[in-house]
Amino acid sequence: MSSQRETLVPVELYKKAGVVFGTQICTKYMRQFVYRIHPDGFYIFDVMKIDERLRIAARFLARYEPPEKIVVVSTRLYGQKPASMMCERVKCKTILGRVIPGVFTNPHLEYYMEPDVVLVTDPRTDRQAIEEASKVGVPVVAFADTDNKVENIDFVIPANNKGRRSLALLYWILTREILRNRGILKPDEDLDVPYEAFMATRIPH
Repeated sequence: MSSQRETLVPVELYKKAGVVFGTQICTKYMRQFVYRIHPDGFYIFDVMKIDERLRIAARFLARYEPPEKIVVVSTRLYGQKPASMMCERVKCKTILGRVIPGVFTNPHLEYYMEPDVVLVTDPRTDRQAIEEASKVGVPVVAFADTDNKVENIDFVIPANNKGRRSLALLYWILTREILRNRGILKPDEDLDVPYEAFMATRIPH
C-alpha cells in the first residue's frame, strides 16, 4: 500500500496547501519533525509526521465530553475562520482575536471559561492562552511551526500555522477526524463542505 493511501488526505494535498512548509528558523524541539531544508533555507516538515500527529490529536480531542469543554484559540487572523468552522461542527468553544487576561484563571470575569483542553493555532500569538491553561493545569494542543517554542504545550502538531490554505486544511482534517472518532461520521465519510470552505478571506495589502 502506498504512503498516499495511508495518509488522512493525499500527500500532494498537504504539499499543495503549504502545510509542509516551515520557516527559515527551526527551534531545537521542532527539528525532529523536519524532513529536509529547501535550497532557499526554508525547513520542510515530514508529511508523515504531520499526518500521524493529526490522527493522535483527533483521538485525544474526541474523548472530551461534553465537547464544549474544548476551547479553540486563534489570535492569528487566518486561523479564525477555520477555528469557527471546526467548532460549529464539533460543538466546541472558540476564542478569536485577543485573549483577555484571566479568561481561564479569573472566575469573576464575564468571559471566564473552564476548559478541559485547549487547542491553539500558534504558540507565539496565542501565548496568553497557553500560560493561563498551564496555570490551571489544562492540557494544551498546538499547531507549531518550525520557529515556535513549545513551553507549556502538551502535544504538538507540526505544520505551517501561518498560511491561509494550510490552516484551513489542518482544521478541516482535525474536524473530520474528531467526528469520525466520535462515530458522528462514518470511517470513510467526509465533512459536509470541502476544506476550501474553511479558508479565511485573504487579508488585503
